[in-house]
Amino acid sequence: MTSTLEELFAFQATAAGLPAFEREYRFHPTRKWRFDFAWPDRKVACEIEGGAWSNGRHTRGPGFVADCEKYNSANGFGWHVYRFTADMLNNTDPEKNAIEIVRKALEAYGL
Repeated sequence: MTSTLEELFAFQATAAGLPAFEREYRFHPTRKWRFDFAWPDRKVACEIEGGAWSNGRHTRGPGFVADCEKYNSANGFGWHVYRFTADMLNNTDPEKNAIEIVRKALEAYGL
């Protein structure tokens, strides 16, 4: 199930002309972990973190610990994982705006 924030990110990424992405990309050979958005050829991934201010899954103990395990494993496979909150999707500061951060990462890790 995709969230409203994920739909917003997908719309913004497409409108901004970012390269095509894969949704719910399974990066690990044995675990069922998935990235919300991924550019596998560049090993760049995005996670849209909902509930930052509402005690959501990603900010409570067990969810936070599980996310740390997932992201550390991804780093071990050479992935560059970017995590974004709702505020970052509409931030006008290019240093804090999710789409601009991803654009820079894709350029930095392009083939």
